[in-house]
Amino acid sequence: MAAVQDGQHNLEVEKDIKTEITNDGSGNINANSSSPGSTSSGGKSKSPAGSGEDQQTLLAVLQFLKRNKLTESVDILRREAGLSADADDSPVSESAGAGSGGVPNVGADGGDANSLLSRVSIATPVAPPATAPPKVVAASGGEDQPDVNVVLSAYSQQGDPVMYPLYYNGLKKFIESVLDCHRAELSQVFYPLFVHMYLELVYNNHENEAKQFFEKFSGDQECYYEEDLRILSSMSKKEHMKGNETMLDFRTSKFVLRISRDSYQLLKRHLQERQNNQIWNIIQEHLYIDIFDGMPRSKSQIDAMSGSLAGEGKRDANKAKVFYGLLKEPEIEVPLDDEDEEAENEEGKPKKKKPKKDSMGSKSKKQDPNAPQQARIPLPELKDSDKLDKIMNMKEATKKIRLGPDNLPSICFYSFLNAYQGLTAVDFTDDSSLIAGGFADSTVRVWSVTPKKLRRVKSAADLSNIDKESDDVLERIMDEKTASESKILYGHSGPVYGISFSPDRNYLLSSSEDGTVRLWSLQTFTCLVGYKGHNYPVWDTQFSPYGYYFISGGHDRVARLWATDHYQPLRMFAGHLADITCTRFHPNANYVATGSADRTIRLWDVLTGNCVRILTGHKGPIHSLAFSPNGKFMASGATDSRVLLWDVGHGLMVGELKGHTDTIYALKFSRDGEILASGSMDNTVKLWDTLKAFDDVELDDFTAATGHIHLPENSQELLLGTYMTKSTPVIHLHFTRRNLLLAAGAYNP
Repeated sequence: MAAVQDGQHNLEVEKDIKTEITNDGSGNINANSSSPGSTSSGGKSKSPAGSGEDQQTLLAVLQFLKRNKLTESVDILRREAGLSADADDSPVSESAGAGSGGVPNVGADGGDANSLLSRVSIATPVAPPATAPPKVVAASGGEDQPDVNVVLSAYSQQGDPVMYPLYYNGLKKFIESVLDCHRAELSQVFYPLFVHMYLELVYNNHENEAKQFFEKFSGDQECYYEEDLRILSSMSKKEHMKGNETMLDFRTSKFVLRISRDSYQLLKRHLQERQNNQIWNIIQEHLYIDIFDGMPRSKSQIDAMSGSLAGEGKRDANKAKVFYGLLKEPEIEVPLDDEDEEAENEEGKPKKKKPKKDSMGSKSKKQDPNAPQQARIPLPELKDSDKLDKIMNMKEATKKIRLGPDNLPSICFYSFLNAYQGLTAVDFTDDSSLIAGGFADSTVRVWSVTPKKLRRVKSAADLSNIDKESDDVLERIMDEKTASESKILYGHSGPVYGISFSPDRNYLLSSSEDGTVRLWSLQTFTCLVGYKGHNYPVWDTQFSPYGYYFISGGHDRVARLWATDHYQPLRMFAGHLADITCTRFHPNANYVATGSADRTIRLWDVLTGNCVRILTGHKGPIHSLAFSPNGKFMASGATDSRVLLWDVGHGLMVGELKGHTDTIYALKFSRDGEILASGSMDNTVKLWDTLKAFDDVELDDFTAATGHIHLPENSQELLLGTYMTKSTPVIHLHFTRRNLLLAAGAYNP
């Protein structure tokens, strides 16, 4: 039923809402409602008529009499029915959606037909102008940002402020008295209820009652909501609520709770028996109960998945198929490879390497059954230079060290000394020949890690004198006078927060507080394009593994997919409730992962733009993401000092690595995916045995459907080593093609 505001509403809107609610069979609580004889949400008066049908008829008759100008009859009927003067102003269409038998649908204000009529019967209804649009909140937990006043008006249906602590305390006592198996699940209701009851008190100007309510019950909430509660406590007046982002988040996104059917029935029965409409209305309007059949989850299972700004991800959100397999490697002509190898290697080494090359080639020819179609998204064609690079990569791979618990990598740490400009981001090229740093003084600096110095291309006048047919034309076009170990790139007008090299080492991306992403040429060391689409700081950007495409995310909560030759974004991924703090491409470039300050990770399909995974479990903003080389798993690190491991195909958490004591800013899998390196602000690099972590995992359809995950308590067994720096926070990690680990950070004396 649409929210009744005594204004003229649209019948089509009414029908739409009705279908949305009645057709939502995924356990959404909006399909249920309280019994016909329930009291009003304010608890002040009973409904004037008996059943839902009588009430509808009464309103219909009143409107008919009014239309025919039989005012005396209208007054007599009103007096006898005990209705106020404005009661018959609401159109019949609004109550017509209630359905027969007194089982009405719940709409934007979460009340049923009875509580609606009893609100109408109170002598002082609030009537907005007749032109006010109907407020519609979709049953799917609308993720858009509606008008602030419309959002706040949801809290205008208030009860007696003195009763709020009693209602909350009564529910608390009931949940504490139920069986242990149900208690953990039902305790999830406390936090969203507390938030919305507090906001209702504040909105209705009960400042003292709100303060007392907060002081009395805020201590009962889970510790991982501490930051949210701190922000909430600062909203003590109605005017504070307008324009407050946290307030809009709570109001516009339904808090998702995953509860077993048995636990849900217990809660529903208790609230209906107690006629506790205030709590029931909040549950109906602001919560999305995702009901599953089966055993209730334990406290540890719930704690593992909870902590995000809007509760857990809906199960439906993780049901879409994800093609996590790798794309088939392009076939590169072997003769070119053989000639190249023979030129560089003597003493019969090519013979030794050839079988290895063939085995790699045969491996790439097999199509992974979980891989997307090769042409699912258009990828750039390989240039000759790319093919040469692939050959070099294969040669390097033959010298790659196989890592494991008994064979840990060497670690080379690059410390940025005297980085008074404030180092904010680091990246290495895939072949580990260049390193770039983004700084708070708005510069980007590039260093050569090899003896080969950085040179610019000659001027146009000098280039015209070069013989373009010569074999060493690529050397001749470079200007030796400009050779230096490092280059500084100027262009941004604010701190640089994200940088990324293109796979072919020709370009560098940088994102900044100035709201732009810039593309730099590493041939001329100049800015080629400034991509403008974000209105606020851009926290991170990353090139696709195949180049051409790149992703950016920032304070505006929207991730954007770009192509280097388009100045407008190709896709916009909206859905996060707070800043997007990190972005990562999947190894097959068909998916993009975004980590956010709303404590969730989302996986987006590049082709359709849809969100195909919502992963919850972190208790703080997420600052690092990494995919395993086979594309099947993902690791994430956050301010909660934990690394979480995820199965991308099932959308489930499969491991938790504890050991760091501060925010984790860097994660990287080794080239084989056997080891995960994590770098933190606690000045350490830790190595984890991911083969063991993923081998121990047993996933089935039931686990995926209900979230009954059993995280092994063996993170210390998985820890292979801890390596401390003197006083340098680790902000980037990179495995070379031979599996040497490179780390970087700014020395912090």
